[in-house]
Amino acid sequence: MGAGLYTLVGLASTAAGVWVPLAFLIGGVVTVFSVYSYAKLGACYPSRGGAAQFLIRCFGDGVIAGGLNVFQFLGWIIAMALYCAGFAGYVRALLPWHTPDWSAKAIGIGLIVTVVVVNLIGSKFVGRSELFVVTIELAILAAFVVFGLTKADPGRFAVSGGDGWLGVLFAAGLLYVTYEGFGVVTNSAGGMRNPAKELPRAMFGALGIVIVVYILVSSVVVMTMSLPAIAANQGHVLSDAARHILGRVGFVVIGVAALLATASGVNATMFGDANLAYMVAKSGELPKDFARGVWRGGTGGLLIAAAITVIFVLFFPLAAVGQMASLAFLLVYGTVSVGHLRVCRETGARPWVLVLAVVLNLALFLLLLGYMIHTGPASTPITLLAVLVGSFVFEAVYRKRTGRSLVLESASAP
Repeated sequence: MGAGLYTLVGLASTAAGVWVPLAFLIGGVVTVFSVYSYAKLGACYPSRGGAAQFLIRCFGDGVIAGGLNVFQFLGWIIAMALYCAGFAGYVRALLPWHTPDWSAKAIGIGLIVTVVVVNLIGSKFVGRSELFVVTIELAILAAFVVFGLTKADPGRFAVSGGDGWLGVLFAAGLLYVTYEGFGVVTNSAGGMRNPAKELPRAMFGALGIVIVVYILVSSVVVMTMSLPAIAANQGHVLSDAARHILGRVGFVVIGVAALLATASGVNATMFGDANLAYMVAKSGELPKDFARGVWRGGTGGLLIAAAITVIFVLFFPLAAVGQMASLAFLLVYGTVSVGHLRVCRETGARPWVLVLAVVLNLALFLLLLGYMIHTGPASTPITLLAVLVGSFVFEAVYRKRTGRSLVLESASAP
């Protein structure tokens, strides 16, 4: 259940207008093909490393897999910065007094520290906390939809706004990050009794539920608020929609759900990123410090990921990290499907489905990138490009310093 539901609906509406639910549907359809690719890979190569191991299997132990793994590690950090920004926005909206702008950064950093402590306790505690949070969140969203439909005005879908069909597609690209959780699920495959059956069921089942929830919730928002009101309350639009439905009580309840969701998003992503860093360090693609033990089985990568997340929280606003996160995951998940084509005989995947995954991810990536360049500050795409290039430069330099082979690609998976 992506925290982007609470943080990006308002931003997406500036491009898609009242058709934000359609943008969620398109993003979900694109995700289906990537989930298919990841589910097949996870069932065939179950491990804690998830996509990190997939890239090594697909491209071999070289600069391509290594650079993409470093970029993936940083992509999840950008996503955590997005969730921290959303968490801070809802905290400030719920407080009964005015808070200065700098408090948003302090709140985001406080969340990171809390999540690090949760992850240091152990993976079982992470799993239990996620189950608890998602159960409460689903109950609150179900009530929001039921009460919202009683006051909804379907006529609002006839209101013009946004950038037409292109705007809907731009919004679909932006909202892609709300589905990125499926990449984290594969990190649990190594702990499943029967990943070949359990992993695909978990991933497709979760995706189906999430798509339905996103469409219903965003539809209620559109049918209860005007587009100017949605745009004006981008940081906490779901709470404002609940205010229209149930008054102050609705505002607070949805605000609490948003806090749980964004905190849960940071928690789950931090867990997955620490596991990814651990496995990548074990394979020699990152320094050994990333695999250093911390307290009860945690990794040094957990603390390093937290420190880098703090940097993104300090220097980038919600809109920038939201766009960068979606672009990063579109690129990584599309690239994994490219590599999957090389080992599809081993995994039993259908090549045409993988090709569709690549094409659809690339199409949304290019559309969103073009939209960012056209409407936003140049610093956002430049920063993402710097992160991408820096990932490969780091990997190449690190391999050279450690004496590991600078293999660009391998014809066979190890």
